[in-house]
Amino acid sequence: MPPPGGDFIGRRRLDPHLDAFRDLGARIDGSRWIELSAPTGLCACDIFMDEPSVMGTENALMAAALIPGRTEISNAACEPHVQDLARLITAMGAEVEGIGSNVMVVNGQASLGGAEFTICPDHIEVGSFMALAAATGGELRIRDAGPKDLRNVRRQFRRLGLNSEVQGEDVIVPAGQKLEIEPDLGGAIPKIEDGPWPAFPADMTSIALALATQADGEILIFEKMFENRLFFVDKLVAMGARITLCDPHRAIVSGPGRLHGERVESPDIRAGMAMLIAALAAEGTSEIGNIRQIDRGYEQIDERLRALGAQIERVSAEVPA
Repeated sequence: MPPPGGDFIGRRRLDPHLDAFRDLGARIDGSRWIELSAPTGLCACDIFMDEPSVMGTENALMAAALIPGRTEISNAACEPHVQDLARLITAMGAEVEGIGSNVMVVNGQASLGGAEFTICPDHIEVGSFMALAAATGGELRIRDAGPKDLRNVRRQFRRLGLNSEVQGEDVIVPAGQKLEIEPDLGGAIPKIEDGPWPAFPADMTSIALALATQADGEILIFEKMFENRLFFVDKLVAMGARITLCDPHRAIVSGPGRLHGERVESPDIRAGMAMLIAALAAEGTSEIGNIRQIDRGYEQIDERLRALGAQIERVSAEVPA
């Protein structure tokens, strides 16, 4: 298979995936194209992930589920969707212990059975809609949002002045909130930084940055995982945002910035959503190109936003002759 593509947010390491397969007994060949084989089959073992890769952990979980015996995965990712996969695997007949922790034990089976399963809410999508509502001053109820997976997102958003309420499984963003950044003790500039679960999700840093442009005060956004993630901020600056890019991983946002419509291009899923949030908070009309990136993470986003009252339409780009 070829190396996978994806967003242009920096190097995407495949080593944690391949190391897990090697530990299980697979042979890895090739560099540009990767060839995996297991002439004698895979064997249950102990796996240590050199980084808590989400998909690397999920690959290890799926492989171990169909290897009879006990496989232990240490330094595993434990994001909500990893937990969800582990629960599905358990429902299909392979027992997974330690779900929600960074050490999971899989008691694999020779075969799995069918199961009925409801996929958990996407906490990144929910957080994105929360930020969108607050940035535009709107009121929003997000049904079946899975608030237990939003504790850190809600805490960090409170530092930007976004207060939310929980009613059962719904999350409510009240209308007309005055966004004010809460300084750290002693008046120091606060910081929002990402990290492995249950820390603030890396995929939410672009969203938090867009929201911060509409909040009164200064805050440091510190994205540690990908060296190109913050390289979209020039698009927000062109729209009127006051952002200082310190280095590839850190940006200081001074708000609120009076945004205006602009023609911008979406380099990745989350940057595209951040630009969409900025465009809806801006005066005038914005055009966002390369929207297939946004579509990869937010299904039918234009239809759902129109249902909320946004003036948004999808148009075909003209192909140069």
